[in-house]
Amino acid sequence: MAKPSIPQGTRDFSAEVVRKRNFIFSTIKKVFEVYGFEPLETPAIENLETLIGKYGEEGDKLMYKILNNGISNPKNMEKSKAGFEKVLEGKSSSDLTERALKYDLTIPFARYVAMNHGRLTFPYRRFQIQPVWRGDSPQKGRYREFTQCDADVVGSYSLINEVELASIYHDVFSKLGIKGYEIRINSRKILTALAEVCGEPGKVVEITTAIDKLDKIGIDKVKEELKTKDLTDDQVNLIESYLTMNSEANAGNQAKITALKDFFNDSDEGKKGIKELEFVTANIAADVNIIIDVTLARGLNYYTGIIFEAKAPATVKIGSIGGGGRYDDLTGLFGVPNIPGVGISFGVDRIYDVMTEMNLFPDEVGSGTQVLFFNMGETESRFAFDIMQQLRHSGVACEMYHEPVKINKQFSYAEKKNITYAAIIGSQEIEQKYCIVKNLKTSMQEVVIFDKLAEYFKNI
Repeated sequence: MAKPSIPQGTRDFSAEVVRKRNFIFSTIKKVFEVYGFEPLETPAIENLETLIGKYGEEGDKLMYKILNNGISNPKNMEKSKAGFEKVLEGKSSSDLTERALKYDLTIPFARYVAMNHGRLTFPYRRFQIQPVWRGDSPQKGRYREFTQCDADVVGSYSLINEVELASIYHDVFSKLGIKGYEIRINSRKILTALAEVCGEPGKVVEITTAIDKLDKIGIDKVKEELKTKDLTDDQVNLIESYLTMNSEANAGNQAKITALKDFFNDSDEGKKGIKELEFVTANIAADVNIIIDVTLARGLNYYTGIIFEAKAPATVKIGSIGGGGRYDDLTGLFGVPNIPGVGISFGVDRIYDVMTEMNLFPDEVGSGTQVLFFNMGETESRFAFDIMQQLRHSGVACEMYHEPVKINKQFSYAEKKNITYAAIIGSQEIEQKYCIVKNLKTSMQEVVIFDKLAEYFKNI
């Protein structure tokens, strides 16, 4: 019999991990809600035509397509490769698959807005926390099943939305204790202008896709890829000079804006992008660590304006922990044009890894049961059960050891489950109407009368 396993790039989550993840979800959700966003959920699967072609060529390759009913049925095919090929013979792609697991939350959201735009109040501000799936190569911080937390505003061209979204990143990271984060921004208008300045306006996707790989493969490999797109040496050198602005303009955002103005002096599209960057950096709070990054491209083709990438602290080798941008006609892909939008996403799985490595989770987050009632015998446990139920009704998480065994074994159980308090009620305690409460972390113990137990734990 084969050993049980799970697909590569997926994970089981223990109780402790689930609680820590919920701590992150809860923090993000509260920030979304105070900024006026409302929740939405969409199906795990979408029609293939909804998703395909929306993420670029590489995105299409990483999409998990779902075989139509019957294709993988043992009655319809043999287990051998030849048998499978026989089933596929003469079938079109639509015969094989018409649906896919969702690749991100943005395109399904755009589909939802297109289907419901007559009933929505614009600007429509929604947040969404759900899993997505990508057939990527698993590695640290990168999974095939992972959860995204998105916030989007549709129905508004105002750049104040971009300022708010950058502020949301800051507020969430601050509440989670993540110091040293970076919020990097650029504008796709500037990247469009770069293609125009190179004399290749029709190759903006190819140029952007290559630039988006800069962090992974380095400038030399990016130049090689650009040359495979039939760009001349002069054009590639011009793109390289653009990319070096980050290191040359090390005085900060204003220096980069000045360099961009010189570079795009004759480009109207470039000037529009620069104005977007100026607005966001001028209106953001001083404590928000926002950085103009001219190399930021984000490979998704639907972005049209400001783009975001949230970076983990440099001490943690994880990289991006969020991203997003403006897409001024995404619903036009579904026959409902002229609904502008902008949104961001949090990479919760990577944020979890960052917080684990930086030891940022509060101690109490990893624990569920707060109080363990020791089992001191049949009569005592029946009495203690009633007291325990009173605590539960007051919102105190507690449980009772399942059998009357030696005290040491019950202490060991509490320690393994990271339970902070032990409540001991024996025959003497029942007679005198009090409980011995022991803090298992500090070894301090107190005597608390039954009527004050709920108040005692609430105050703690």
